[in-house]
Amino acid sequence: MPELPEVETTRRGIAPHLIGRRIDQVVVRQLRLRWPIPKALRDRLPGQRVEAVERRAKYLLVHTQAGSALLHLGMSGSLRVLAGDVAPGAHDHVDWRLDSGRILRYTDPRRFGSQLWQAPGTTHELLAGLGPEPLAEDFDGAYLWRKSRGRAAAVKIFLMDQKIVVGVGNIYAAEALFAAGIHPNRAAGSVSLARYERLADEVKRILDYAITRGGTTLRDFISPDGTPGYFEQELFVYGRAGEPCKVCGATIRAVTLGQRSTFYCPRCQH
Repeated sequence: MPELPEVETTRRGIAPHLIGRRIDQVVVRQLRLRWPIPKALRDRLPGQRVEAVERRAKYLLVHTQAGSALLHLGMSGSLRVLAGDVAPGAHDHVDWRLDSGRILRYTDPRRFGSQLWQAPGTTHELLAGLGPEPLAEDFDGAYLWRKSRGRAAAVKIFLMDQKIVVGVGNIYAAEALFAAGIHPNRAAGSVSLARYERLADEVKRILDYAITRGGTTLRDFISPDGTPGYFEQELFVYGRAGEPCKVCGATIRAVTLGQRSTFYCPRCQH
């Protein structure tokens, strides 16, 4: 599943081709994604000029005067900017035709993504109650420490709670906890302020680095072939069960927390 850096890379890749452009037509070949594409989007988006493209958590918001399209890539979705005459494939479900002659094409083999609508002056229910952005100034170790007091849940589950902080998915939670030296199964309420300060710093560092790496592939968002401009992760623990730790040589272990596979080094993390 695309995580926050991949979604931010997508935003940066498509924004220059959308902002200031008029959406002349919305072509829907598959109405049913994770949720049906609402009539409001199909009726109100055509004819509108794009004012901004924003990311909130793992959602993209395409703002117009009439409202905002709320996009999620789901498990396998991607957005590409293509020439207007590129024929659609079997999994190319939605095209936005732009006044530039290009199209924004949504492709999703598994159809777990979504295209929804947010009316002006409102907040979509999917965005209500979300925590701060992990790269924002109001996300820091003191914030995590305050929110964790009295919590017995594992710190990895706590870190992945979207009401605590948005967009820190399974991969980046595992990598940040490793970098901070915190065992993923440790009770969130037992982690000290100093260790949360390091964890918050590592979350920011790892996400920033991943976004920077993604920036090298922005050209892929206007190419009709190949895969989207995501990037290979340089991972220390995630998906490496049974392999030696790159820092100390101990064998990386895997457990299940919150129905998700969790990877850690038994020597580096405590």
